[in-house]
Amino acid sequence: MYTDIFGTIPIAEALLSKGALLGVVLSFMMGVTTLSLPSLIMLRKAIKPKLLGIFTVICVIGIIITGYFFNLIQPIIL
Repeated sequence: MYTDIFGTIPIAEALLSKGALLGVVLSFMMGVTTLSLPSLIMLRKAIKPKLLGIFTVICVIGIIITGYFFNLIQPIIL
């Protein structure tokens, strides 16, 4: 289900080498993997639409928080 991540690895590596912040790159990778249309279509067949909406909102909030967090700690860890 999460096979789209392999296409984002070269893009993420290029973004990092061009100077993008770590949180931005991680958010991009998580967003592409978690919130891709094929993933949501497959999940829709397994769970109810209301639960899928809750899942999407929680994932979006988590991805945003993760991005900001890693942007804040990037100077410390690199």
